[in-house]
Amino acid sequence: MQEGLVPLRRRGRVRLRSLIGAACAVALITTGTTAIVASPAHAQTVTSNQEGNHNGFFFSFWKDSGNVSMTMGNGGQYSTQWSNVNNFVAGKGWNPGTRRSVTYSGSFNPNGNSYLTLYGWTRNPLVEYYIVDSWGSWRPPGANSMGQVNTDGGTYDIYRTQRVNQPSIDGTATFYQYWSVRTSKRVGGTITTANHFDAWASRGMNLGNHYYQIMATEGYQSSGSSNITVQEGGGNNNPPPTTPPPGNNGCTVSVNRADEWGDRFNTTFSVSGTNNWVVTIRTNGGQSLQNSWNASISGNSGTLTARPNGNGNNFGITLYKNGNNTTPTATCSTG
Repeated sequence: MQEGLVPLRRRGRVRLRSLIGAACAVALITTGTTAIVASPAHAQTVTSNQEGNHNGFFFSFWKDSGNVSMTMGNGGQYSTQWSNVNNFVAGKGWNPGTRRSVTYSGSFNPNGNSYLTLYGWTRNPLVEYYIVDSWGSWRPPGANSMGQVNTDGGTYDIYRTQRVNQPSIDGTATFYQYWSVRTSKRVGGTITTANHFDAWASRGMNLGNHYYQIMATEGYQSSGSSNITVQEGGGNNNPPPTTPPPGNNGCTVSVNRADEWGDRFNTTFSVSGTNNWVVTIRTNGGQSLQNSWNASISGNSGTLTARPNGNGNNFGITLYKNGNNTTPTATCSTG
């Protein structure tokens, strides 16, 4: 930690209450006519700690002290205002989180330390994670980078920090925080979560079972405002190759079955003939990706695409069987 830099205090958790939205009707009275029509979706402002659902999206709001409000509008839109706050985090997204592409837009105006981040938690292992696109006066997390991942038109530094006996979604616990922090700020664009999750996994930073995943505004001893709209889907700067792939130009890949458990198994791949490769992996039946290492993987089921991420030409994946125990096949082409 650099001298003078203060880490974010993680928040104590309280029992969270679902936000109850009210559907309203209004009577429109004209000369001789009375009609009852449904009102549009109402904006709703929250100022107390809670999580729930609003207009088709999950939301979470937490603060420890200070003046903070979040006003939620149609779809994935929300805005925040904060001042004299110690620590808060608020946003809209999904529960549970997953390997999705997230697109967002809007404005972010911090005065002091604040993050604009795709934020979430997993259990087993308990992990708090951040994909940070912009920040205020201090770029988090004040640690040594473990490498980088290039995705969605930018470069992100990767970090792992640890919280010891600190509040979490499951009470006081010791847990890791995983970080991808963009090297240059932006407010708006697409975040392809799978590229970050895979880059973390290649460094031994594995996620567990997802809890929520929100596009969050977080502030610490600061003031400011944000107005963000989030939705699922968007571009991916690492599109899969055409199927079938072009000629392999001397690129070959070997496929080897490895460790196996009741509900999943590992498969390893070894590429030869080039260091600039694209491996197309064809899974079977309902198999789905659980983990990967030493390569950047796109896709979750069906056809997966692997590309080098700086960790050599040997990589692996873990697949959930989902009723099918057949080893996947693979082909290789130059990138």
